[in-house]
Amino acid sequence: MDSFSFRILVVDDEPSIRQMLDLGLRKAGYLVKTAANGQIALELIPAYDPHLIILDLMMPVMDGNDFCQALPEISQAPMIMLTAKNSATDIVVGLRQGANDYLTKPFHFEELLARIEVQLRNRYPELTGKHSIGAFCLDEAHHSITFNNCQLSLSPTEYKLLSYLLWNPGQILGKSSILSHVWGYDFDGEDNIVEVYIRYLREKLGDKEHKLIQTVRGVGYRLVPLLKN
Repeated sequence: MDSFSFRILVVDDEPSIRQMLDLGLRKAGYLVKTAANGQIALELIPAYDPHLIILDLMMPVMDGNDFCQALPEISQAPMIMLTAKNSATDIVVGLRQGANDYLTKPFHFEELLARIEVQLRNRYPELTGKHSIGAFCLDEAHHSITFNNCQLSLSPTEYKLLSYLLWNPGQILGKSSILSHVWGYDFDGEDNIVEVYIRYLREKLGDKEHKLIQTVRGVGYRLVPLLKN
């Protein structure tokens, strides 16, 4: 992630699973370490201090059950069990042993990513880079913005402009200030670029009457985030 790199520990005895998760999670922006069994994982945890643990149950040397019993003494990281054991009894036992979530193999990687995000958001709200501003939610980690719970499709420049407006709600921002913050101090293009991108944002927000992004004639623009619907 851009604003914060979460550390994930993958504990699984299958080399193919460890490699797949290592590559996929790194591509998604996470820092990753892997361990082939619970004993190795316990040795890694004090120095690595993971934010989240993905754990298989059936492993040699130290299985997932024994790992769960030992974990609370050294870490409070949330844990997602990722295992082929899929009976209702197995799931109940796993959750009672300390798992925060339970996903059975085979699984869809996108679903695992979503479950990881839920756990991280719940456990570390101060680190996820999400900020609610009226009807908007700014997610700095993923460079995305939602409006009334709908994600906006924004170009990088549109994101920077809307973010700057959101961080200064209700304040009148002059054209020169917007240019320097969004396009940089050395921008030598046409200054009407601000008007162009304000128009793009208004179209994407459905702000036909300019109630959200208001024009202060001769001065600049002001964003009024409004309350959620």
